[in-house]
Amino acid sequence: MKLGFLTACLGGQSLEQVAAWASATGYDCLEVAVWPPGGAHEHNAAHLDVANFTAADAERVGELMSRYSLTIPTVTYCDNNLHADDRLRESIHRHLRSVIDTAALLGVRNVCTFIGRDVNRSVADNLKSGERHLRPLVEYAGERGVRLLAENCPMEGWHPDGYPSNLAYSPELWDWMADLGFGLTYDPSHLPWLGIDPIDALRYALRRGMVVHVQAKDIEIDERARTRYGVFGKTVGRASPTDVGWWRYRVPGRGGLDWNRVIDTLYAHGYDGTVSVEHEDPVWGGTLAKTHEGLRIAAGTLRPLIGPEAHDPGAAGPGPGGGAGW
Repeated sequence: MKLGFLTACLGGQSLEQVAAWASATGYDCLEVAVWPPGGAHEHNAAHLDVANFTAADAERVGELMSRYSLTIPTVTYCDNNLHADDRLRESIHRHLRSVIDTAALLGVRNVCTFIGRDVNRSVADNLKSGERHLRPLVEYAGERGVRLLAENCPMEGWHPDGYPSNLAYSPELWDWMADLGFGLTYDPSHLPWLGIDPIDALRYALRRGMVVHVQAKDIEIDERARTRYGVFGKTVGRASPTDVGWWRYRVPGRGGLDWNRVIDTLYAHGYDGTVSVEHEDPVWGGTLAKTHEGLRIAAGTLRPLIGPEAHDPGAAGPGPGGGAGW
């Protein structure tokens, strides 16, 4: 298992600057963010120009990663692949196809994205349109030796009332995604506020061979505030789509998730991929120095659990509360 991070949190730096810092800090790999340049969201970084990426660019990036003893397990572009606006949806798909082409040139086998949702239609209607819009993207990737992965982020901020708007938020939908040919990017931070046990869900996905990539983000929950606002968060006075009022994302080690159990569950089921920190912590963000410190905190939490020295294969087991699950 290797420890990496998603480069989106360092969007103001070049890929070389990010790679040099990651290597010096003890990270093994980079999940490279490849949104279109000029995105409005602070985390929509463009660390590769996928629209104009060439074989020469791939060689240059390969040399850069080799220089810093890093690898790229995944390139990531998460947007709404079921957007209600036909023209915008096609623009998203066009960029995603460029991301796939770039991954193929780099020899990277995985591209992480979202499923998305047309927020004007029911989940059932979206599943039908997903069959039509998403399967061609899966096939496009497969023809190039690349697998599409969907992260289980609910993207409640895309819905005017805070309902899940990325149809990858529950294990039931993971089964549907797998039938379409998607792998799963598993992020445990999205599950507790939905009432889903992150360990039980992880065991379920691992036993079915769905988990291809893991993102590591934590969550801090204020249960008294949830009593006031309800599970979908504030309705009056919400300052932003993410201002739910009773939970927030944190770097691993600063929230409520049991990372010892998460990592042990991965080992117990033979997972040997990447655990990639996704830094969206409002406490350890906002400046380059704070973001770097947040990534150091995450590494300090996860590094003792990941790597040959952290794991005795003979002692592997389901850990506390283990068992078959559902």
